[in-house]
Amino acid sequence: MEFDNSKPIYIQIIEDIKKRLIRGEIKLGDKIPSQRELAKDIKVNPNTVQRAYREMESMGLVKTLRGQGTFISDQEQLLNQIKKEMASEVLIKFVEEMRSLGIKDDETIKLIKSWQEKI
Repeated sequence: MEFDNSKPIYIQIIEDIKKRLIRGEIKLGDKIPSQRELAKDIKVNPNTVQRAYREMESMGLVKTLRGQGTFISDQEQLLNQIKKEMASEVLIKFVEEMRSLGIKDDETIKLIKSWQEKI
């Protein structure tokens, strides 16, 4: 995992797990690595991973079962919610960037449609 210096690492860990869930690399109900394992794998401080896991637990994304480990939530609606949230974030950034280039929304839509026809 490569980190972006503009965001806290714990947030990037959460985003990575969400993306892996959306792509199907992790399934609902799957066990994820222990905090120590993940910290060792991605070469970060265990406290950083602990914070990411704590945040994901408060979001309802994971649940920790004492003595068994940490598991992705098994709630179907969670996956759809995460997809919508992440897609919205990407779309907002895209539209803002297009606007910063002076491209109007209707022009952006035309560009997207013409690009879509090419693929």
